Amino acid sequence: MPKLRFDLDVVARGVIAQLRHLEAAVATLEPADFELPTRLGDWRVAELVAHLGASNLGPALCAQSAVTAEVDALDWAVQCAAAAAEVNERAQAFSDEARPAELREMIRRTHDTVSESLADPDPSFIVSARWGAIRLADYLATRCVELTVHSLDLADAIDRKVAMDRDALAVAVRLLAQVLSTVAPGRAVELRIPPFAAVQAIEGPRHARGTPGSVVETDGETWLELATGRTAWADAVTHGRVSASGERSDLSSVLPILS
Repeated sequence: MPKLRFDLDVVARGVIAQLRHLEAAVATLEPADFELPTRLGDWRVAELVAHLGASNLGPALCAQSAVTAEVDALDWAVQCAAAAAEVNERAQAFSDEARPAELREMIRRTHDTVSESLADPDPSFIVSARWGAIRLADYLATRCVELTVHSLDLADAIDRKVAMDRDALAVAVRLLAQVLSTVAPGRAVELRIPPFAAVQAIEGPRHARGTPGSVVETDGETWLELATGRTAWADAVTHGRVSASGERSDLSSVLPILS
C-alpha cells in the first residue's frame, strides 16, 4: 500500500482555516449554549470548546523534537482512542471554572498562535507528539481530523451549521479512508468519497477490472461521522446518506475506525 503523503501548505492552510471557522462559531454562542449537551458522553458544549482551546496544538508547534520522525498520521489515527480518558479529564478541568468569555478567548488564542506558527511552515520540523515524533505535515493532517470532526460535534449540539474548510475536510477524509483500508485490508469493496478519496478494503473476491462487486459511496462529512462513530451505519443508509451495493458493502462490522 502506498504511503499516504500530505502537502504541508495544504494541511497548514486547512488547520488555520478550520480554527477560524470554529472561532467564528464559538463567538456567536450565548452563555446558555455552553450548557447544551453534546453527543460526546457527559461533555457539554463547554467541555468541547475547552478541549479545542486547551489542546496542545499551539505549544506543539513551538518546540521541535530533537529526534527523527517515528510515527506518521496513520499511526496516530490507529492509536488515538487510547488517549480518550486523558482528553476527557483535561477538558473537564478547564471547563469547570471557565466562563463563556474565557472559553471564547481560549479558542481565539489558539487560532492566533497556530496562524503565527504556520505563517511559513518548515517541512523539516518534527513535532513531539503523544506516540512519538512526527513530521509536521503528518501532525497537521491529524489536526484536520480533530478540528473537522469536532466542528461537526459542535454543529450537532447547537443545531446549526459550522463552516467546513474544504482543505481540512479533504485531508481528514483521505486519512480516515486510508485507516479503513489498513484495519480492514482487501479489495472486495471500493469506498468512494467524491471528490476526496477512493480506497479498496475488506477481504473477499477481487475484481480484475472495471467496477468492483461491492461499492460504497458517501459524502465527506458523512464519512467522518461514520468513521468516528458519530453516525450509525444503518441510520446513514436509511436516510440516504450512503449508497451501498454488493454482498460485502455493509461496513457496520468494521466501523467506527476511530473514536
